[in-house]
This record gives sequence, structure tokens and C-alpha cells, in this order.
Amino acid sequence: MKNDDHKGFGPPVVGWTPPPQPEGEILTGRYAQVARLSADSHAALLYRAYIGGDAVWDYLPYGPFSSAAQYHRWVREVETGEDPMFFAIRNLETGDWEGVASYLRIAPKAGSIEVGHINFSPKLQRTRAATEAMYLMMKWAFEAGYRRYEWKCDALNMPSRRAAQRLGLSYEGVFRQAAVVKGRNRDTAWFAAIDREWPALDEAFKVWLSPQNFDEAGQQKERLADLTRLVRAASDPAL
Repeated sequence: MKNDDHKGFGPPVVGWTPPPQPEGEILTGRYAQVARLSADSHAALLYRAYIGGDAVWDYLPYGPFSSAAQYHRWVREVETGEDPMFFAIRNLETGDWEGVASYLRIAPKAGSIEVGHINFSPKLQRTRAATEAMYLMMKWAFEAGYRRYEWKCDALNMPSRRAAQRLGLSYEGVFRQAAVVKGRNRDTAWFAAIDREWPALDEAFKVWLSPQNFDEAGQQKERLADLTRLVRAASDPAL
């Protein structure tokens, strides 16, 4: 037996070059706009949107904030960061800035990028704008040349796990005792989509976001989870 008979190698990655770092481009769709987070432009409006919704901070390593000034200081601290790179989300149906998300763990040489720090105000949750904001960020990443788009969350955060599956990201397992957040253990659930899945996911989002998919009351006709189910390589056994 030759010494290298036991070796295995992944397939060659042909014609791929590392993608660019995100530069904070404004992403605009039919229902949502995603723009680089700014303390002066967004902090006061976002703080107002979060009032009465303290539960949105439960699984984040910061917040809730006791005053608009405190939240403004936090936004000022993170607004120029390159990794994580924070964005504000505007609901174009209401005209208001109603949420935050970021790119993080940005690794162009590996072709990998993560979406995280997702914090949708009660007004933004379960809206077309919320879904489209996630679509716009995923679309930018894959069209820029990233091979892998990640989503990680506290394993006890079942709404986040359901959201990842609904958006077409495949379950990849749980990292036990991955972090300590606000003095508590965090096991982290991993999800991801990869570039060869993107064309089918892109089509699923387009079908779901089409005005024809909603009745006069704004109720969906086809569920996004049904459209993305066949694309996912693995489903979350906890759901």
C-alpha cells in the first residue's frame, strides 16, 4: 500500500478569488433598506422603536439600555467598526428605522461571512421588511463572491433557530459551552448556506417577496419555509 493511499482531498475550487470586504453599501429593496448604522442618524429612532420590547435583548451580549443617551453611546462605539459591521434596517412600508443587523467574522480568504447581532424591534418582527432585509444582506454576500453565509445563535433561542431555517440556512450542529454571555453559559447553534444553494434560495425569496404572494390584507399565500425546505441540506432536529 502506498503511503498516501489513506489521504482524501476536497474538490478543487476553480475560478474563485477571495471576495472584497463589505464597505457598508446601502441595500434597498421593495420593503426594506439596509444602511450603515449611524449614531446621529439612527440611534434615537431605533431606541424609540425598541421601547417596550426588552425581550429583544435577551440573547445579545449587551442591552437593554436604560436611556436614549446610553443607547446613543453604544451605537457611537460600534458604528465605525469593520468587523462586526453594523447596519440599521428601515421598514419602507412604515418609513421608520426599526432594527439592526451586522456582518461579522468576515473572512474573505476563506470566502466566509456571518450575519449576526440581529435585533428586530417588535414593529419590525414578522414583516416583509424583516425578511427582505435578511435577503438583501445574503444576496450582497453571495453576489460579492462569498462561498459560505453563516448564522449562529444561542441554542436556547428557538425563534432565531426557526428564523434561520425559514431563510433556508442549513443546520450544522451545536457547539457546547461556546461562550459566556451575561454571566450565563451559551451553547451555540450553527446554520449556514453555501454558494451552490444560493440560486435556488434567491428564487425562493423572489417568489415569497413578490406582491402577488400577498392578499389585500397583506397575508402570505405561500410560506417562505415551504419554498426553502428543499434547498436546505439539513433541518434542525429541535424544531
